[in-house]
Amino acid sequence: MVASVKQRVSEQEWQMRVDLAACYRIIAHYGWDDLVFTHISARVPGPEHHFLINPYGLLFEEVTASNLVKVDLQGNIVMDSEFNINPAGFTIHSAVHEAREDALCVLHLHTTAGVAISTLKDGLQAYSQQSLFPLSSMAYHDYEGVALNPDEKSRLVEDLGDNSFMILRNHGLLTCGESIADTFLGMFMLQRSCEIQLQAQATGQPMIKIPDPILSGIKAQAKQVTRSAGGALAWPGILRKLDRINPGYDQ
Repeated sequence: MVASVKQRVSEQEWQMRVDLAACYRIIAHYGWDDLVFTHISARVPGPEHHFLINPYGLLFEEVTASNLVKVDLQGNIVMDSEFNINPAGFTIHSAVHEAREDALCVLHLHTTAGVAISTLKDGLQAYSQQSLFPLSSMAYHDYEGVALNPDEKSRLVEDLGDNSFMILRNHGLLTCGESIADTFLGMFMLQRSCEIQLQAQATGQPMIKIPDPILSGIKAQAKQVTRSAGGALAWPGILRKLDRINPGYDQ
């Protein structure tokens, strides 16, 4: 199966498959997966609007480069696969991909910390340095039930705008980016921000918010922190980690 898929796709698509499978595996490593639910999607390089998404029914730790499913914007499978996809999951992803040419990767999770923050009226607050990065490009979308209604797509896209981070009320977290590495780094920062806020709030002690002028200047600082490399700065180390603890994603 590995040889068959690798021979049938371009080198660029195969590399995209390897990176996307690695993203699924590292999400599982951190315990941010939700059994077989939630998704990470990536646009296949090339003129077609085709996308890769996880096979429905496999755990994130079981995803490989060759078992990812290729679909079009309507969720139709466009390359033979023994697996299906979750139509509810792709509703959210296809909406973002269709509206945002820069959203080459879309990551949506139901982490405990993320869902907890999504239930708070004031959402994520500027209590930590980590929170400044997602707050510099944050959007919110109200809960409309399980994402099966195509009409919700336009409202979700309108709420997202040109932001890279979204908290879906009573639901979870979403990040998008120009690469898988950037999108993962965004989720790492967002998830960590949620965890820190919840732990701090649990103490019941008075909390110190970061002043607004600091938040307004964080966009330029974010580029300096990552040396303008975005997620690519950390991604090679993540792949090395997976090679040690959970190899096989590139098969």
